[in-house]
This record gives sequence, C-alpha cells and structure tokens, in this order.
Amino acid sequence: MTKMNSERNLYFDTATLYYRAFFAVPESIVAPDGTPSGAVRGFLDMVSSIIKQFPAKEVVFAWDDDWRPQWRVDLVPSYKLHRVDEEVADQPDATFEVIPDALSPQIGAISLILDSIGLPRLGQQGHEADDVLGALVAKSAGGCDVVTGDRDLFQLVSDRESIRVISITKGVKNLELVDDAYLTNRYGITGAQYADFSMLRGDPSDGLPGVKGIGEKTAAKLINEHVDINGLIAAARDDATALAPAVRRNLLESQNYMKAAGKVVRLKTTARLPKSLSLPKVVKDPESLALLASAWGVEKHVARLLKTLDINSVT
Repeated sequence: MTKMNSERNLYFDTATLYYRAFFAVPESIVAPDGTPSGAVRGFLDMVSSIIKQFPAKEVVFAWDDDWRPQWRVDLVPSYKLHRVDEEVADQPDATFEVIPDALSPQIGAISLILDSIGLPRLGQQGHEADDVLGALVAKSAGGCDVVTGDRDLFQLVSDRESIRVISITKGVKNLELVDDAYLTNRYGITGAQYADFSMLRGDPSDGLPGVKGIGEKTAAKLINEHVDINGLIAAARDDATALAPAVRRNLLESQNYMKAAGKVVRLKTTARLPKSLSLPKVVKDPESLALLASAWGVEKHVARLLKTLDINSVT
C-alpha cells in the first residue's frame, strides 16, 4: 500500500468534481434502489485517481456553503445571476442555484461519505469554495496543488510559492498542470496578474461583463503595461496617456465596474480553518460509511479511495 508521504497539499474544489462526474457518468448507473448514483461513483473514482497521481500530506475538500455571497452580489448584481432559479431570480437576495434533480441527493451522499471517512470538508457562510481554497493556500507552509475546473483559481498559481492548479477541464485522464509558465504561454500573464486580467476580459460563467472592447490579448497587454487595475485607471485618467482613444474611453466608462469587479474576482482568504487538517489513520465512522456505501452501491469505490489514502476501514 502506498504511503501518503508527500510534502505537498492537495485541495479539491469539490463542486467541480461532482458536477463533472454527474454529466460524465451514464444515467444507467444507479444505486440498488434505482436512484441515480453516477455522480457519487464518478466523484470517488476521480478523487482516487488524482490522489494516486499527486500524493499529499493534506487532502481537503472545499465546499460551497455560500455559492453566491451577498457581498459579491452587492458589488456586481449580475454576479452568477444566470445560475439562479428563475422563480427567485428577480429577488435582490436570490440564492437558490439550479441543480439537476438527480444530482441534489448525490451531493448529500458525497458530503456524508467524506464526513464518515473523516476527510476535511470545509465551507463557510460568506465564502465560496474558491475562497476556502484561497484561505487554505494562504495558510499552507508547503507546496499546494488545487484541483478544479474553474479558471478563477488560476490567480492562486505561484511558482515562487510552489502553488499549482490541477485543471480537470479536459477530464481527469487529461489533467493539465497549471503553473506560471503555463499561464504565460497561454495568456501572457502570471498567476499574480490573473484576477485583474479576468476582470478586464470578463467571465460569462460568473456573470462578469468585462470592459467593452477588451479581449484576452488586450487585457494581458494592458495589465503588463500598467501593473494592475489602479495603474490602468490612472493611465486612463491621464490626458497625456498613450492608450488608444477607444480603449481609454471604455476604461473611463467602466471605472466603477472595474473597482467593484476587482473585489469580486479576488479570493477572500478569511475563512476559518481547523488547526489540524491531517489525514485520518482510520475511518471516523465505519458503520455509517458501510451503510452509505451499500445504499449507493459504491463499496468498491469507497474501498479504493481508502486504500489510496492509506486509511484503515476498521480500528
């Protein structure tokens, strides 16, 4: 059995995995009672596969206790609005995300399985899972790998701090290891510049419109020339600016958006974290885990995860 002796930490953007599993695994995969269980099975298998490739001393699952924090909506009202249930979308404090009916109970099962094993599953009101990941990386004393399909987390990447993103956008079998070199090659910026770059370019998946007329190439050029958003706004306000007239005009018209969106895009790193995030040596609640595994028909998949993590199923 492989010992988990790496000095790196492995942090999961949990929702990315269970959504990907839900849409990737055939609907014909069901629990013994006929309930769809593909997301549960796929999630466990993906986690096992990634941990096998990237052994770690800490394995933590970030959870969306607050997927659309009100403070972000207050700054940019369109933030994730397209994901809100249409029945409440016109309400200023709308927070009900549309989740496929067949996925919702599987999310609950995944949370119970992780808790029964004793694996850290962390979420907090006022913080998205991304923010929890930001807090985990900020407190870490060693190298970190963040597993996600969300480009927003590219802002965590830092060669100097040995922080990488394991992108599963192309699937677990086609993982992409994102470091500063990857970002420079793909976008022309580094992880430290990614938040400002993303805000300028816009992100339809998060309801961020971006600045009119500014795409990826222009956004990267502007950030490299002016350091950050404050420098860019200062340049736009300067009558002697070298900015093209149309770019300057669009930037000036978008000043309020840029200031607000800059705060929305940047991760909040204030989530409360446990003092210890060590992997358990034995399953926390073997009886509950056995019942869950049986009910969802994932006994082999749970066993595989425990073996990969070197966690004993009984005391």
